[in-house]
Amino acid sequence: MQEFKLRDDFIKLGQALKAAGLVKSGAEAKNVIQNGMVKVNNRIETQRGKKLHDGDTVEYNGQIIKIIK
Repeated sequence: MQEFKLRDDFIKLGQALKAAGLVKSGAEAKNVIQNGMVKVNNRIETQRGKKLHDGDTVEYNGQIIKIIK
């Protein structure tokens, strides 16, 4: 599991995938999210703008990211 440290109170899901290096571009992030390939807190999430906060987990392509403050 990889940890991702927040700079603000939250980060949007698409931005987090890109910042963590799980996708190469915002367009790729949009595509994988809309196709139901990303889970937030063990639930499929299809909103690219979903706000992630301290303690949330994101899973994509066998990788897990934990959001920390």
